Amino acid sequence: MIPPPRVDPLGIGKRSHKMARTKIKGSWTRDDVRRLKRLFSNRPTAEVADELGRPTEAVKKKASRMGLRKSGRYMKSLGRI
Repeated sequence: MIPPPRVDPLGIGKRSHKMARTKIKGSWTRDDVRRLKRLFSNRPTAEVADELGRPTEAVKKKASRMGLRKSGRYMKSLGRI
């Protein structure tokens, strides 16, 4: 839910972009994105999702949109290469 507009002394409404960004359900912070980049290629997606506190499907979708892939070494360890 987006917070109500702030009102300054002149009576002009303002929205704090920073507040709105942190209040939106499912929004990805810069730190979340950095951690996803670091963890995704070599760890199970469900494990990454648990560490980020997000649903597995959300992690899969975000990683896909970012062009992230599992490493060859990781896939080989699963017997998929």
